[in-house]
Amino acid sequence: MKKKFVNFALLGAPIGLSITYLIPLFISFFIGDGNFYPVVPALAEALGGELNAVAVQAVVSLVYGAVFGGSTAIWLIEDWSILKQTAVHFVVVVGATLPVAYLMRWMHRSVFGVLSYIGIFVVIYAVIWLAQYAATRKKVDDLNKGLKSGTKTN
Repeated sequence: MKKKFVNFALLGAPIGLSITYLIPLFISFFIGDGNFYPVVPALAEALGGELNAVAVQAVVSLVYGAVFGGSTAIWLIEDWSILKQTAVHFVVVVGATLPVAYLMRWMHRSVFGVLSYIGIFVVIYAVIWLAQYAATRKKVDDLNKGLKSGTKTN
């Protein structure tokens, strides 16, 4: 399991960095004034310039992507229930996301900002859990039907 975590983390790091640059690219296109906005202006101000902010954001994005990617291994722990997998993954991802979003100024630095982020994650994870539950339930039902009819199902 540790090897899978490391492999997922190594894959997640560059993905996290890529996403961190794709989002500002889309935002910059959306703003439409011909400028590229690689970081939140408040971060650039806090770190003494845009170059410092981009460098810090790049390092943080690599680490964040690695944590997010590595946490994928949680879904492979077969002796855990879907609920336990979802809960542990939620705690890991939210535990990584909140400090990153707060430090990088990706969220409002307030109680409302924190609660909004948590609320978004709760909705996302509820959907994930329900989808996983439905898929697993369907597999179990199909297996049971196959056992009752004496035929093999995939």
